[in-house]
Amino acid sequence: MSELVAFKKGNLPSVASLSGALRAIKQDMGNTGSVILKMDKAGHWVFGADQTEIEVDSLWAVNPFSFVHGHICWGDGEVLGEKMVSITEPLPEVNEAPAASKRGWEKQVGVSLKCMTGEDKGVEVRFSSTSVGGKRAVQDIAAALAEQVDKDESKPVPVISLGKSHYSHKAYGKIYTPEFIVKDWVSLDKEPKQNQLALEDEPEAQEQEAPARRRRSGV
Repeated sequence: MSELVAFKKGNLPSVASLSGALRAIKQDMGNTGSVILKMDKAGHWVFGADQTEIEVDSLWAVNPFSFVHGHICWGDGEVLGEKMVSITEPLPEVNEAPAASKRGWEKQVGVSLKCMTGEDKGVEVRFSSTSVGGKRAVQDIAAALAEQVDKDESKPVPVISLGKSHYSHKAYGKIYTPEFIVKDWVSLDKEPKQNQLALEDEPEAQEQEAPARRRRSGV
C-alpha cells in the first residue's frame, strides 16, 4: 500500500494537535461528508439515499480532522435540529427541543471516511451516531488515532474495514453494533494504490465470483 491519502482540507491544525482532542472524545461521551454511512437494524453497512451495501472486504480511510460532536433532535423520522462542531471545540449549547421532538436533544458524535478500494473507491461518507454502540465505535477509533499520533504523527490516517458485533436484548432481540477495525496506518496528501491486504492471505478469493451489490430500503 502507498503511504499517502488525500483528503479535502483547508486551514487544518497540525497533526500533533489532534492528540488531546481525540482523547477528549473518549472521556466525554468537520463539516463532514454529505453521503450518510450507517449500519441498519439487520447489521448491514449501507450508504447513500439508495441504501447501497458496502462491498465485502472494502477498506476505508478515516479523516483524522473530521471528528465532530454535538446534538441532534429527531421528530417522526426527520431531523428537527442538529448542532455539530469539531471535537477541538466545546460541546455546543442547545435551546429547548422543538415540541415535535420524540426524545429531545441527543448527544451525537461523527467522523468522515473515504473508500480506498473497489467499486466505491473515492466515495466520501459521514458516519454519525447517538447510540451507545455507535458512539463507542467512534470513541475507540479516536483513542487509537491519538495513540498513533503520539507514536508516529507522519501516519495519522487509519485504514479500516467496517465490521460488526451484536448482543441480545430482552425486548428487541439481537442488536447489531458497528466496529471500525484498523488494518493499517498511512500518511496524508496523496491517493494510495489499490490495497491488496484482503487478498494476500486468501489466494483463492480472486477466483470466486463477486457477490451482487444490494440496495436496501426501509430497514
